[in-house]
Amino acid sequence: MPPFDVPEGDPFGPHNLPYGVFSRSGSDTRTVGVRLGDQVLDAGAAARALASPYASLLSGPTLNPLLAAGRTTWSDVRRALTAWVTVPSHQEAIAPFLHPLSSVTLHLPFEVADYVDFYASENHARNVGRIFRPDAADSLTPNWKHLPIGYHGRSGTVVVSGTDVVRPAGQRRSPSDAVPVFGPSARLDIEAEVGFVVGAPSPMGSPVPLSAFRDHVFGLCLLNDWSARDVQAWEYVPLGPFLGKSFATSVSAWITPLDALDEARVTPPERTHPLLPYLDDATEEPYGYDLRISVAVNGHVVSEPPFSTMYWTAAQQLAHLTVNGASLRTGDLYGSGTVSGPAPDQLGSLLELTWNGRDPLDLPTGKRAFLEDGDEVTLTAWAPGPHGTRVGLGEVSGTVLPAG
Repeated sequence: MPPFDVPEGDPFGPHNLPYGVFSRSGSDTRTVGVRLGDQVLDAGAAARALASPYASLLSGPTLNPLLAAGRTTWSDVRRALTAWVTVPSHQEAIAPFLHPLSSVTLHLPFEVADYVDFYASENHARNVGRIFRPDAADSLTPNWKHLPIGYHGRSGTVVVSGTDVVRPAGQRRSPSDAVPVFGPSARLDIEAEVGFVVGAPSPMGSPVPLSAFRDHVFGLCLLNDWSARDVQAWEYVPLGPFLGKSFATSVSAWITPLDALDEARVTPPERTHPLLPYLDDATEEPYGYDLRISVAVNGHVVSEPPFSTMYWTAAQQLAHLTVNGASLRTGDLYGSGTVSGPAPDQLGSLLELTWNGRDPLDLPTGKRAFLEDGDEVTLTAWAPGPHGTRVGLGEVSGTVLPAG
């Protein structure tokens, strides 16, 4: 089989070409790679061999120079890469720079500037409301249908897929406790999300409108927002998530460019409340995405959340994030919030899947209300691609280690 030929139907074929950063066995040198099937193309080395003008953008240890280059360059580089791996005359030049995926180490693909997490699934928000506010007249908070709710997280604890997650410790107080106690979280959870990676920055004081979404956002990846529910429940009033979320956020080693997902764009759910002009997307291009996510615990699929059900789109989240004049920086990352569909097998957190521990999951490895030490969580996903293909998203996995 020719080195840049991939089996028909492979979700990481030439129609995809996600970007990452890798190092070869025995080397500490990191460089930009592009995934092609079960191989990784050393994009910088290939660019130099072909005397590409984009060699400098593809030769560093992170994706940040490419991210900062802007939309026109993103499209130009993608066209060049597609030609390199599909035009037969390039085969001899490209072949030496293809490496088996199994032979390389994958790294965090970009330097994370800021991290923001949203709360965009109506199904998830209603479930959380029913769990924690069962007597409320409305399971949604009064502001939920008027703006994308979010919080600022900790960029320094964003880690690449495969990184172990140490069980966090913190304060918690159950209804039976007279005073708070301190210790390892007993209710460790996951949140299946999609992360959006900002490329081109924006100046402070200049909001980014809905129409400029693709000028600033380079691509997306799967994201797991690990959550210590007992710590979160005690600390979050009145300022929201803090230590219950900041200990780890896992992202894929592969960033899928938005240009690879044009066939997956869908209209978001119908808006039930009038929106202020800066969020009103009725006349804008649709920026919902049909992403099919699977959540597995210890290799057993427990949920398949559909991203197409998300009420707030990534374009609206970006517009809201900047509407007060907050600037964007290259490498900013923002999460969609937990992805949950309407069905019981489409929920994106153990909080919902077990209804706050009331109904434990019956797994081959035992019952689970929340995560136990040694549990491995893996998120995978695909989206519809051109001509009936599938676009694969890089997986996100992490194993829970005991508290230190």
